[in-house]
Amino acid sequence: MSASVLVCLAPGSEEIEAVTVIDLLVRAGIHVTTASVAGDGNLEIRCSRGVRILADAALVDVADDDHDVVVLPGGLGGATCFSESPLLVEKVRQMHVSGKIVAAICAAPALVLEYHDLFPVGNMTGFPGLKDKIDPNKWSDRRVIFDPRVNLLTSQGPGTSMEFALKIIDLLLGKTKAAEIAAQLVLAPGIYNYTDEGARES
Repeated sequence: MSASVLVCLAPGSEEIEAVTVIDLLVRAGIHVTTASVAGDGNLEIRCSRGVRILADAALVDVADDDHDVVVLPGGLGGATCFSESPLLVEKVRQMHVSGKIVAAICAAPALVLEYHDLFPVGNMTGFPGLKDKIDPNKWSDRRVIFDPRVNLLTSQGPGTSMEFALKIIDLLLGKTKAAEIAAQLVLAPGIYNYTDEGARES
């Protein structure tokens, strides 16, 4: 059975982070469901730079489904919307409690995970401009970091979104599949290509 990932979207979500994750996961054969967290239930999401994405479903309709990973893209507006959604916060909490992977990038680690104290223990990174909103004992300057103690994956921003997505593939399907997808992307040499020479542990 294919791995299943829920990518949450909200007005103001960062489109590079959202679309990059969706694209790479689909390339890897992972089943991706996009869920709108918009307060009005609208499936058409206007992202932070005006790009419009049509979500597959409203979060309320898929929150109880089984997922291996939940992904929270950044963008100040989107992350704020996530933070203000009790359903989204509870979904993340339940994923964490059940041992599933929570993946957040850019503004989402600070404005959702840390704001709601969803990971009292767990090393994380996020958008550097929001570093002061994350406990310094948890903060990492790494572009992508996975804390296996709590199955938490975090990353810093649009420029790290490919590395972030590849790490999700690595965690779900292994380094060989991540290397296969990385090879299709013509990444700069040595950047998270998952080959023996260039692989870097996150």
